[in-house]
Amino acid sequence: MKKMVITLLSLTIAGSMLAACTNKAESDTTEQVLRIASAFGNDEDFIREQYTQLFELANENIKVEVITTENIGGKSIEDPSDPDGSKVKSSLDIMMDLMEGPNPPDVVLLGAEQIKAILSKNLLAPLDAQINKTKFDTTDIVPLVLESLKSFSEDGQLYALSPTFNSSALIYNKQMFIDAGVTDLPRDNMTWDEVFALAKRLTHGDGADHKYGISLSSQSNDGMLYELQPYIQPLQLHMYDELGEKMTVDTPQWQDAITTLSQLQKDKIIPSGDNPPKGPLDYDDFLSGRVAMAIVNYGQLEQLNNANKNADAIKGYTKIDWDTVTVPSFPEAPGVVANIGFNSLMAINAKSTNLETAWKFLEFSNGEKWAQLKSHSTYQMVARKKYIQPQLGIDFNIAAFYNNIKQAPMFDNNKLYREKTNIWVIDQIGQNILQDIITNKKSVKEALVEWETKGNLVLQKIKENPNAEIDPSLYQSDDPNNQAPGVHWGG
Repeated sequence: MKKMVITLLSLTIAGSMLAACTNKAESDTTEQVLRIASAFGNDEDFIREQYTQLFELANENIKVEVITTENIGGKSIEDPSDPDGSKVKSSLDIMMDLMEGPNPPDVVLLGAEQIKAILSKNLLAPLDAQINKTKFDTTDIVPLVLESLKSFSEDGQLYALSPTFNSSALIYNKQMFIDAGVTDLPRDNMTWDEVFALAKRLTHGDGADHKYGISLSSQSNDGMLYELQPYIQPLQLHMYDELGEKMTVDTPQWQDAITTLSQLQKDKIIPSGDNPPKGPLDYDDFLSGRVAMAIVNYGQLEQLNNANKNADAIKGYTKIDWDTVTVPSFPEAPGVVANIGFNSLMAINAKSTNLETAWKFLEFSNGEKWAQLKSHSTYQMVARKKYIQPQLGIDFNIAAFYNNIKQAPMFDNNKLYREKTNIWVIDQIGQNILQDIITNKKSVKEALVEWETKGNLVLQKIKENPNAEIDPSLYQSDDPNNQAPGVHWGG
């Protein structure tokens, strides 16, 4: 029944969108072609369903051509530096070739990890003039979103819009506070020290009954290296410099951060990821009831809601009474948090000869009616604050995901991972030495010195030959379970 109501609502809104555009477009009878290129690697049907179908219905004289980097696959674009065709181009390289090619796309759909590289080549048109000309309303766009979009460029102008976004919050289990006898619930705008002090009070029990105070990722099996990210990214601590030539971990700032988090893990306030799964939800520290608080992504709430909805059918699961507050921050960087995500950035190619139509698409896809239609998404939020609403009508502090927080400066290491394919070894070395700290094999200082030394050997080897094989003794661990997560961890 609920799905039917949502479908009817979608059709009603879509109908009103079409009606609003019909009179305006009556005089626009000349057929136009709008070329939209996607760097997401999705197929054309997905792009049309997610981004272009409603626009085409509302603008019958505009024909949308969709180009995806997946369709090209790096095979139809010749690379002069690779005459034998052995090197497969990345989706970003393919996109930039398309944008500078003889028949360039008008609109490009990008990920946040790609836009800076494209901006560095001056391939995007600034949007401020079109925003002012059409009086496009940006006042209802979440400030976090608008400021994050501006931060992508060095001149502070808008070069892209995003109809949706994702972020994180601190979730807490109310019953676990009661069980621990703690009456002070988390609140918005807490510092990390305040949250860690609260987590210590929530930690109790022995063996299989032990309850942890907090998890920084809710899935501690990813390893400490990954769990560090929300804590150290606001401090702008990186493993190596922007060129990927010199390690930067043997510093007092790194030592303070690692000392704090490793001690929390030694004191069993933070889980170590060595809990053997016993039930269907044991992969998640929060859903399993092991931790009282955890940093979660907005999209993870769907798992929690589904678990609560089906609690009677899940063996060993007790429905969780929960709420959220903002992710904690540092006094020297109040409100600055990590894990703000954009996976649907829309921008205009600077070489487009169809600027007005391209802007019409951005204006439509980032407008109020579109936000109203897409506001029922369960894995991301719409950028227009008016239409952000809790999933399934559940009453919780959804503003914790976007209010009074700012995006931590991002370390763009994607170019390094493309050009220096073995730089991932630095992650694995870090995972190994962090584990040595937890098991008291090394002091924090000793471990960071070793990470710095081994890392510099790897970086020098890669500098001499980007595809050089790395000596396994530098990064292999005696523990087969001690593997770095398969993600790019932000340099």
